Amino acid sequence: MKRRLFPLLLVLVLALSLTSSVFAQSYSFQLEKEVVNVYWNSDGSMSLDYVFTFRNDSGAHAIDFVDVGLPNSSYRMSSIYADADGNTVSISRDYQGSGTGVAVDMGAYAIPAGGRGKVHIYIGYIDRVLHIDDNDENYASAVFGNTWFGSQYVSGSTDLTVTMHMPPGVQPNEPRYHYPQNWVGANEPEIKINSDGRVSYTWHSPNANGYTQYVFGASFPKTYVPQNMIVRPSLLERLGIDPDTILGLFILLCFGGFFFGIPILSAVQSRKRKMKYMPPKIAIEGHGIKRGLTAVESAVLMQEPLDKVMTMILFGVVKKGAAEVTSRDPLQIKVANPLPEKLHTYEKEFLEAFEHAKTSRKEQRRKLQKVTVNLIKSLETKMKGFSRKETIAYYKSIMERAWKQIEAAGTPEIKSERYDQALEWTMLDEDYQERTQDVFRTGPVYVPTWWGRYDPAFGRGSVSRPSVSTPSSGGGKSLASSMPQLPGADFAASVVGGAQTFSDRVIGNLNDFTGKVTNVTNPPPPPSSSSGGGGGGGCACACAGCACACAGGGR
Repeated sequence: MKRRLFPLLLVLVLALSLTSSVFAQSYSFQLEKEVVNVYWNSDGSMSLDYVFTFRNDSGAHAIDFVDVGLPNSSYRMSSIYADADGNTVSISRDYQGSGTGVAVDMGAYAIPAGGRGKVHIYIGYIDRVLHIDDNDENYASAVFGNTWFGSQYVSGSTDLTVTMHMPPGVQPNEPRYHYPQNWVGANEPEIKINSDGRVSYTWHSPNANGYTQYVFGASFPKTYVPQNMIVRPSLLERLGIDPDTILGLFILLCFGGFFFGIPILSAVQSRKRKMKYMPPKIAIEGHGIKRGLTAVESAVLMQEPLDKVMTMILFGVVKKGAAEVTSRDPLQIKVANPLPEKLHTYEKEFLEAFEHAKTSRKEQRRKLQKVTVNLIKSLETKMKGFSRKETIAYYKSIMERAWKQIEAAGTPEIKSERYDQALEWTMLDEDYQERTQDVFRTGPVYVPTWWGRYDPAFGRGSVSRPSVSTPSSGGGKSLASSMPQLPGADFAASVVGGAQTFSDRVIGNLNDFTGKVTNVTNPPPPPSSSSGGGGGGGCACACAGCACACAGGGR
């Protein structure tokens, strides 16, 4: 009997130890303080500034990510900045709440169990946040609901301050505040005129909490913002139709959705999955950063769209003198003979795809898909033993440094030279098209020496040459200043149009092209005889002109 009891006791002890270990690793923290500044800008956009002060519970999982819900998906990723106790940290799209949002990746500055830390995130641009006021069509309604964290993670009270800043120029007697919803403090805000002349409303309570969304609002004359930035009421709202009257139709649609919606949803999910061409085993985290990757390999690691990846390769071979674009429509390339030295394997295969498949676009696509498959497999080998997450953050920092150097350039000559040197790295930016157009919106661009090999129309009366070479910052003659010029807008349009040209003229349907690659590098798992379901959170903001941040869960 004793021999039988001993193994049972051992199993029980192990089970209890594992259970306690799991509980010890759960997120559990207090949100001691939260300060939110909401700026309604003159261009009709919103800017958000959050400062969270966390105290992590003893024995809890480190606060390694902070999920921040956003009002909608119409935000610019490039406008977001975050820091932890003053140390810059990265932003991830790996948001785990409901609705739309981003995650602050704390990295090396994660808040340990029993520790305390301050997390700051600034979102510079969000649009589609203004609506017509229900009570006065001459006023714009600006409503905001703060992000919140799951009640299973956060406890205790929160000292919460929310300040809404009216657009510049709004006079003190013009705006109107709304009574807040779910609020535990005074309904009337503190009204101030800021040092920049903007009217602000501030609500403050030391008795709020981190697991409730509080909704605040104000209205101001719509003449202070562009009219096209105000979201108009839907057709049902304009017709005055009560949603309750279509409840029966909704129930009917639910039944129809069961029979028709599920197959459609499955097709949509399948389409999304096709775009995930990286094999799953490359996501198994190793340790440390894999240095020495090219910009093209970094783009593949980040799973950037393949038409962008192909465009980056095209820029690379043209810059190295290995190819020349002879026609944009259809896209045709003349391959150099002999080829220059030190070409990457994927660049040689890329050139072969154009050289040996001139007569058939279908054959050319097949060869380009093979180029991509080989590139992914090569990258998979290089990444063995290294952290994908850390490596991506490293190359994103290179991209950001490149942009900052370009944007900080004091003259068009220096800006042109820096952009030429870092062109492929800037394309890692998800907003690189918009950012390129912003950088070169005004002023001339001194085109690089290889530009004529990329743009067949170059030199046909579309460029001008400066009469005098100007000194560079180093005291000598700037190489760029002696080169032909293009208007900045024309240059930007030619650069950002590259991926679209590649997609339209060579790749064809991007989903089909990527799907064929994914079937090789990341094939779908075999069908299972059983299925499971998952839960999710949602949020509905029942307020006029609502721009609520729908965020649930949270880490």
